[in-house]
Amino acid sequence: MFLSLFASGPDRSPYGDFWFEPVGSRSATGARVSADSALRLTAVWACVRILSETLASMPFVMYRPLLDGGREIVTDHPIVRLFDKAPNAMQTPFEWREMMQAHLVLRGNAYNQILTDRAGVIVALQPMHPDRVKIEMLAAGEYRYRFLQPDGSDLVLSRGEVWHVRGMSFDGILGLNPIELARDAVGMGLSAQDYGARFFQNDAKPGGVIEFQGQFKDQTARQTFISAWQAAQGGANRGKTVVLERDMKYVEVGLNNSDAQFIESRKFQVTEIARMFRVPPHMIADLDRSTNNNIEHQGLEFVLHTMTPWGSRPNRPNLSSST
Repeated sequence: MFLSLFASGPDRSPYGDFWFEPVGSRSATGARVSADSALRLTAVWACVRILSETLASMPFVMYRPLLDGGREIVTDHPIVRLFDKAPNAMQTPFEWREMMQAHLVLRGNAYNQILTDRAGVIVALQPMHPDRVKIEMLAAGEYRYRFLQPDGSDLVLSRGEVWHVRGMSFDGILGLNPIELARDAVGMGLSAQDYGARFFQNDAKPGGVIEFQGQFKDQTARQTFISAWQAAQGGANRGKTVVLERDMKYVEVGLNNSDAQFIESRKFQVTEIARMFRVPPHMIADLDRSTNNNIEHQGLEFVLHTMTPWGSRPNRPNLSSST
């Protein structure tokens, strides 16, 4: 754990979180993609923040249907207190709804344990991290939830004890994981980002080759020269003047970021991520195709086609509410 404080990347010590996090799936580019690693992309992080913060900031209003077909606002129902005042002892309503939406956007499912008092009244909605929840199928099509608690013990809950909000689903039980489905698009973005970081780590200079007339005595001599060259030009010595022997000549490789269309590729991935989350590109600072006129229409489409479906999804048959 002590060494992990000075190492880059996740904490891989026996006490770190690295060994307890989901492994993720490998994309076609070779990058391993998970809901957490996808957040390294600023486009993904921006989309998740926009969707989560927008839904969390929307007012919660509960309605009761009337016999004449109309409806009235309800203010004295226990659900109103949970959604609008205090969903649990740890979070404010904004924080709770923000987290639930982030779980949905990144993992396709959001879970809450329903806590009740002796009279059966719901007193709290305790969030459960989707990575720690498993659904176990039972006889006659029933299922239950198994939650791995922070202390390592399992908590088995029936369907009636869990409020499960799912995204698009093919079986009606488990929501599809958006990051898993779009792992190649996210993987391309991560790979391009890592390439750019390595490129600038090397002073934004491409590699090169060393030419000379002749050949090394043997493989050991060749490897000795390569090791000496890398030691002289790597780390703190990068960029220093080097002296070549044996009529050697350093030839810089002509490939650069423009040739590889690196910038264009990164811009395309921003648009691809925005498309995946159905977020207008201008909302994540991609203004290449934006004008004053279409930004206004995109804002209206965002409310109608993006936030309205998300706001309607949590509704249950026995609970008529609106956010």
